[in-house]
This record gives sequence, structure tokens and C-alpha cells, in this order.
Amino acid sequence: MHTDTERCVRAVQSKEARFDGVFFTAVRTTRIYCRPSCPAVPPKPENMEFHPSAASCQRAGYRACKRCRPDTSPGSPQWNVRADAVARAVRLIQDGVVDREGVPGLARRLGWSTRQIERQLLAELGAGPLALARAQRAQTARLLIETTPMPFGEVAFAAGFSSIRTFNDTVREVFALTPGELRARATRRAPLGAAATPGVISLRLPFRAPLEPSNLFGHLAATAVPGVEEWRDGAYRRTLSLPYGHGIVSLAPRPDHIACRLLLTDPRDLTHAISRCRRLLDLDADPVAVDEQLRTDPLLAPLVDKAPGRRVPGTVDPAEFAVRAVLGQQVSTAAARTHAARLVTAHGVPVEDPEGGLTHLFPDPEALAALDPEGLALPRSRRTTLLTLVRALADGSLPLGPADDREEARARLLALPGFGPWTTEIIAMRALGDPDAFLPGDLGVRRAAEGLGLPGTPAALTARAAHWRPWRAYAVQYLWATDDHPINHLPA
Repeated sequence: MHTDTERCVRAVQSKEARFDGVFFTAVRTTRIYCRPSCPAVPPKPENMEFHPSAASCQRAGYRACKRCRPDTSPGSPQWNVRADAVARAVRLIQDGVVDREGVPGLARRLGWSTRQIERQLLAELGAGPLALARAQRAQTARLLIETTPMPFGEVAFAAGFSSIRTFNDTVREVFALTPGELRARATRRAPLGAAATPGVISLRLPFRAPLEPSNLFGHLAATAVPGVEEWRDGAYRRTLSLPYGHGIVSLAPRPDHIACRLLLTDPRDLTHAISRCRRLLDLDADPVAVDEQLRTDPLLAPLVDKAPGRRVPGTVDPAEFAVRAVLGQQVSTAAARTHAARLVTAHGVPVEDPEGGLTHLFPDPEALAALDPEGLALPRSRRTTLLTLVRALADGSLPLGPADDREEARARLLALPGFGPWTTEIIAMRALGDPDAFLPGDLGVRRAAEGLGLPGTPAALTARAAHWRPWRAYAVQYLWATDDHPINHLPA
């Protein structure tokens, strides 16, 4: 449990939504747990206890509040900020690794023993890996129950449960309702209706306000690879390579959520797809903490005040982004898209898109490792860089995933031919999710810095940026936004 009870009580009494997902309020008298912003009358402080995760509350015998639905809170921002082994374990559990590979598979990826994992997660989150995965399965099950007409047997296995009985027991225990009662309540609020495309799952992705969508969606749309990504009808759409199959996702900004539509070939990929979409849009960030820190610099403060809540665009596939970063070295955005589109047409797996113009999955490193370098319309040195990268990704000598150490990944990238600080840091920023990645040599950053009166040389700018840590990647977004580039504008 959290021991800083005084601060937690103040957050609950002020109904501060910023702390939703950071901690959970368990009420001893009702045996219910809530998010801090629950609209109900706050309980007496002596009746509250505070837990770091929904799984911890469930493990202590509390059930989810039916009013504030704490299981749908944004994730805690600390697991993306932190780079230690516990944070990496949480990111892997969010990706569904425990459901697919069990706790031994999680331990193998982290280089830990299962006992170490259990002890460390219990100490920090109040629940072990199995309990955390169970809480996530319950949340996924509720989502499928309330937003799709899928039979409950299919929901159970899609959510990761090993049996229908376990599914039924877990839903009743966590939500104090049967699956049938959950669906009936949801249908009374909003009838399910028939989806325009069979198999489409529609859901709302929560975030902490504020969220400035212009640079986030503008960046994704302006750099979209034809066939893999597109902007259509006010939404960013792209194909996804997933553990059990593939999918197509549509993401559209709304005032209080991100509207998400997923078309999956296998519903067991739902948890993994949601996790990737949240990382892509940086939805678990704490914009208040970020902006407060950046406002301490008087030259950055006007940029923050003008459009608070900027996010760092991420990626759904670190290996894909690393390839695209190499293709984008020293060329325009349009040229980088052209090079990537050629790779997609030649080596990507074709897919069908009943709702748009997407045609392929981005080719995986194994497919690209076998390509003929003479077929690449790139300078010879760039060909060498690309081929060395994809072979390192394919043979596992360059791991770029949520469980991998960011500093070790930087060192391995810098050891590859053709990799300098810019390419390494852009991969750290967008593929590894490092909130403190920094690009002092980037032309756009330098131009913006000089226009604001900040130091113009990389060394001097890096020294000044020490005051922005640990949020230098967000400072880069504010600096980039001073330019009238398409990446800074929400498409029409």
C-alpha cells in the first residue's frame, strides 16, 4: 500500500483526475476500490487505504466501483518513465507476455528468476505477475463484454483466460456482476448494434488531460508510409503485426478520449494491440508533471502555455521504426516515405482493408535481412547501415522492445556502422519510449532554439537542457512545434 496517505487523501478529496491510475483508493467499509476522481462522496480518511495497482486491490479482496470504473483508468506514467527491471516487467505484462509465455517466459526475457520477479513486483505494486495479468485479463474481458456481441466463451479465451469457469469466477469476483449482467447494463446505456464491418471492436482509450493532438497526429499522418498507414475521415489508420495474426487500427482524437477501432484476425491479440496503441500515442503520460517542469524555463514557458499537453509520438513496432529512422537519414520526409513504401511493396505481407486503402504489413527484420542491396535506391553507405541493422534485429543481437535496457540499446546502436547521435536518440525517443531522449543536433531543434534565444550549438543546448530533465523528449516536441511543418498540424 501507499504510505503517503496524507497526499493521497488530498487527491481523493479534490477528485484530482491526474492521479487516476497512479494509485487506487480502497474503502474498508464497502470493500470497493475506486479511482481518485470517483464522483461519489469521498469516504472518511480513516476508512481509506491506498494501493499502487488494481491488482493489489483485488488481491486484498476489494471489487471495482461500478460508478467510476477504476479498471479503465490510464496506466501509471512511472512505468514508461522508469527504465529499471520492475518497469520493464510491467511493460511486458501490459503486452500480454504472461498470458502467452507464463511467468517463466517473463523471467526469461528479463534475465531474472521467477522468485525475484514475484518479490520485486509485490514490493512495488502489491501484486505478483500472475495477479497483475489476471487484473488485465478482467479488464479486457469487460471491454469485450460491453462493446461487442461476442459469445462469452469466445470472450473468455480472447481475454486470455484458460477456461470459461475461471473467466466467470474472475468477472464475478472483480466486478460483483456476472458477464451477462455486465452486458445487460452496457446494452441499457448504449445498445451494441451491428458493426459496420464484422469483427470490428470499438473502444475509448483514456488519457490524462490536457492532450494536444496537433503534433501527435500531425507527425503520424505526415510521415505515414503508403499502404501501411493513412489519414482517412479524421482518423489515423495503420496495419499491425501481432503475435497471433494481424490487425488494422483506426485512432481519432476526441476531447476526453481517443476513439479506437480495431479489426483483428484473432481476438486474442486485443490486449497487445491496445498496449501498442497506447504507447504509439503516449497516452499514459502525465502532462501536468511534464509541463510544470518545462515551464520553469522562461524561454520554453510561452510554448507550453500556448499548447499544453504535447505528447511524444511513439511506434507500434520498435524494429519498424529503427528501419524507418535509417531510411530517413539526411533526406526529406517525402523521400523517407518513398523509400519505405518501396520496401513495403517489395517485401511486406499483403492484407485486406474493408474500410480503407491499407494494403500491407510493414516487413519484419527477417524478411528485410534477405533483400538484395543492389535493389535499394540508396547510397552505398546507407545500404550497409540498413542491412547491418536488419540483420542485427533478425538475429536478436539488437533487442529493441519494452523489456530492453535503454542505455544498452543506445550503446549497441552506436556500435553499428552509420549510426550517430541523431539516429540513436530518435530511436530511443520514439521506439524505446525514453522521455529524456534529446536531439541537440537536429536542424529543427537548433533552428527553434536560436529563434527563442536558447543556445544554438549542440553542446551549449545540451547544457541548458539539463534543467528540462527528465522530460527533454517533450521539450523537443515544443521546439519542433515552432516550425510550420506538416508534422505540427492536425490534418484536415
